[in-house]
Amino acid sequence: MKTTLNLNDDLVAQAKAVATKERISLTRMIEEGLVLRLRRRRSRPTRKLTDLPVSSKRGGLRRGIDAESNQSLFDAADA
Repeated sequence: MKTTLNLNDDLVAQAKAVATKERISLTRMIEEGLVLRLRRRRSRPTRKLTDLPVSSKRGGLRRGIDAESNQSLFDAADA
């Protein structure tokens, strides 16, 4: 299939140099890159999300800690 791509000039120049050195066409080099990228994407294992443990304890934040204030939470973490 013929297609048109807009590629960065420096990238194409580097790719042409490597393709010439390896004695393959630029088209072949692009095809190999696409195959590798697609294969890597397929081979990623899909992780099943697991439920996080939930505490059964009652309570909440210590007195004086404002849950809506990042600074208050940071200060409590540093204490």
